[in-house]
Amino acid sequence: GFPRTLGQAEALDRICELDLVISLNIPFETLKDRLSARWVHPASGRVYNMDFNPPHVQGVDDLTGEPLVQREDDKPEAVAARLRKYKDAAKPVIELYKSRGILHSFSGTETNKIWPYVYTLLSSKIPPVLSDEEN
Repeated sequence: GFPRTLGQAEALDRICELDLVISLNIPFETLKDRLSARWVHPASGRVYNMDFNPPHVQGVDDLTGEPLVQREDDKPEAVAARLRKYKDAAKPVIELYKSRGILHSFSGTETNKIWPYVYTLLSSKIPPVLSDEEN
């Protein structure tokens, strides 16, 4: 997400005024498991997840048959460190937007269960785009 730090939030304030901020609260273990299951095909950037989007043949890219690699920062120990660092940096950002009354938080572990609530919020804040025929 962005902004991730208070400095980034302050820089964003200088170029626009936010009226809505969404925070997704996903349990630490869920994030760690998902990120740790991520493997990539370096040449193309294709991303696979061994839990919900695995390659047809384990360890190789579906299109080229070339080996997949796990980035160093996606290994479980690195993911845990990244998440701890993010939590510490993001806390003041969350507090800033909460104090402004523009923070909307959603909790869960599955996109298809969180998204309807996010969509409802966004739909209430953003007017629908009408086609030329509807205008």
